[in-house]
Amino acid sequence: MQKIIAANWKMYKTRPEAAQTAAELALALPDGTPHGRLVLVFPPFTAVDAVAEAFTGKKNLAVGGQNFYPAAQGAFTGEISTGMLNDAGATWVLVGHSERRHVFSESDELIARKTAFALAQGFKVMLCVGEMLHEREAGQLRDVLSRQLSTALEPLPEALRGTLAGRLAVAYEPVWAIGTGKVAGPVEVQEAHAALRALLADMLGETAAELPILYGGSVKPTNASALVGLDNVDGLLVGGASLEAQSFLQIIGS
Repeated sequence: MQKIIAANWKMYKTRPEAAQTAAELALALPDGTPHGRLVLVFPPFTAVDAVAEAFTGKKNLAVGGQNFYPAAQGAFTGEISTGMLNDAGATWVLVGHSERRHVFSESDELIARKTAFALAQGFKVMLCVGEMLHEREAGQLRDVLSRQLSTALEPLPEALRGTLAGRLAVAYEPVWAIGTGKVAGPVEVQEAHAALRALLADMLGETAAELPILYGGSVKPTNASALVGLDNVDGLLVGGASLEAQSFLQIIGS
């Protein structure tokens, strides 16, 4: 299974700044990525085209959109469509990130609509799931992951369920470890990723073994190698440490 190292630039970088960082990444990876990994960048909307241009012709470098609305077009002020993202060069979309769930109050049902819509439009989807601190402390980890996964994946029509290999990745991000400097320990990460693999197998059968599960939450060059070496950890979703090219390159090569 190809491992994925993904960067979420959130609401950082102007278009020139994003273009510069993307160019540095492309220059440092002239012959493809270490270990054949996929490097995926989710820049702000204004910079998707600039990053896509910098990645043109580069093996295993891709760009995605951080968000979108599940409609082809319409009176949705402030939103962006998958068609617009495709036009700008994006091939992936991020769905269900904890900030969308907990800052912008996106429901499980909306996330399910987004997942189905993006897949139907030909996009690859990175579906984010994860528990809050009080949920983990209450022993609700598996229940939360099960709810988030089942709501998003079980309603998918059979035609889409059969195409998920190579088109769907799941990112586990414990909410309490995002931007806090706290990192889930090896035991906690393995527990969550094993639960996710088992839940996916229950829902999708043999396809589950082909779906990468990434870890996200205060990933840095100093802990990336240990994290990506754990069982059932098929990549990393990186926030702040991906904003500088050299820092992100260390993580890519970990």
